[in-house]
Amino acid sequence: MKITYLDGIDEVIEIHKKTIIASGGGLLGVIDIGPLESALAHIQNDDYYPDFVDKLTHLFFSADKSHCFSDGNKRIAITLCTMFLLKNGYLYIAERFLHRTEMISLQVAKGSISKELLKRLIRSILEEDDYSEELKLELANAIS
Repeated sequence: MKITYLDGIDEVIEIHKKTIIASGGGLLGVIDIGPLESALAHIQNDDYYPDFVDKLTHLFFSADKSHCFSDGNKRIAITLCTMFLLKNGYLYIAERFLHRTEMISLQVAKGSISKELLKRLIRSILEEDDYSEELKLELANAIS
């Protein structure tokens, strides 16, 4: 499967602006875009991120944790990854991804959800209708 990537940091900044406006507001502005630029480049390296879930996980985790923007870092993690899904033909999953990652994004930012658990959650969102009982239990333990 050929993967279509986001067009670069200018697209990311525009997505951030639209996300802030559409989601009820907040501060616009960049603090340090470097970590996100790095993530956008690194996900294109198949040696580090060999499959789509690896790439999506790294993008989400980096956008959520890097605090590149003055406001909306959790929202931009969700929005960027949804755009990445849409660019790669996952239209049927985008809505489910948006809904399920809202709470996940907060927990990643707080440090309750590790990158490895995030990867398993994202894989489940892409491949299953619901989380397995084991994954639900692990998620509950992580956030409690």
